[in-house]
Amino acid sequence: MSLRPNRVEKRQRNPTSSWDFRRGHVGPRQDLVERSAPFLPEGSEIRQVFICQTAPNFAFFLITYLTGLTMFWIKYRCVAITTDAIYVLESTKLSGGARPRSLVGTMPRHTQLGPVSGRWAKVNLLGERHWVHQRFHDVITAADHEAGFTY
Repeated sequence: MSLRPNRVEKRQRNPTSSWDFRRGHVGPRQDLVERSAPFLPEGSEIRQVFICQTAPNFAFFLITYLTGLTMFWIKYRCVAITTDAIYVLESTKLSGGARPRSLVGTMPRHTQLGPVSGRWAKVNLLGERHWVHQRFHDVITAADHEAGFTY
């Protein structure tokens, strides 16, 4: 009999995860909610939040990954969705979009973001092409369903 605890027993659910396995629905990541809140109007309730990147096309990510040459053209954004509006926030490059530093723009809440598919999905925000990683696709789908869109 071993005195060391089983590794499976030590593993706990990440409290900042956007997916609740027990209830089967998407909720906002608390770390992103806390960092986005100062840039939103007082009393706003963030329903969904996700990170995305801007680039003219997906090839920019490949070139950046291989050479780093295009990394200055790529912008990182955090998108906070409330009951009233969609807020697009500028974020630092080193955080990968997780640390917003200013408000870029606001869109009406009835704006449809999806449908999204693939590893990197294309989403148009404020007239710019943004790329959203697969781990945030459920967040976008949940936000669209809250706004009344089905696909």
